[in-house]
Amino acid sequence: MTLTITGAGLLWVGWFGFNGGSALGANGDAGMAMLATHISAAMGALTWMLLEKMKYGKASALGAVTGMVAGLGTITPASGFVGPGGALIIGLSAGFVCFYATGYIKRTLKIDDSLDVFPVHGVGGILGTLLTGVFASNALGVFGGQEEISIGAQVQVQLIGIIAAIVYTAVVTYGILKLTDALVGNRVSEEDEQEGLDLVAHNERGYDL
Repeated sequence: MTLTITGAGLLWVGWFGFNGGSALGANGDAGMAMLATHISAAMGALTWMLLEKMKYGKASALGAVTGMVAGLGTITPASGFVGPGGALIIGLSAGFVCFYATGYIKRTLKIDDSLDVFPVHGVGGILGTLLTGVFASNALGVFGGQEEISIGAQVQVQLIGIIAAIVYTAVVTYGILKLTDALVGNRVSEEDEQEGLDLVAHNERGYDL
């Protein structure tokens, strides 16, 4: 848990790099993107903790950092296009939607996603891409021009992008999985899994616990 919290702090700071860096300059656009990123991450963490408190009676540190990552992943498509108010709502939505998506995938579907990659990054990314169309300050955002279009039209554009990305990644991922399975196999044996891949694959131990 100590390393998890440390890594989450580094991740939070590092996220400013590619969201703020999308402005391609040290200017007000970069500052607004960083502010939106920070607000959404903080709101995502707070929302996740509150939901844990309501559902389980206690808020956890792991839940806080998971909510923070959900806020970061969800704001990323929108960070150069929304202001602080939009970022606040996106962070709140991220914490709420990703919290329940994680529970559904783990407990109902019983899918082994140990790092909650899909319910946090996948669901959060889809949510953030849709909400960009709702809260974008203009058609091209802070980093672009000023052409005004309707929210409905922008959401439609975002939805087309989401569907295209899902289809593309599904097809390519399936191909990569089939190729790696044919070449080296996609799973190790139960014995190797119990022993740990640090030792089996690399002949070294990451931690002495």
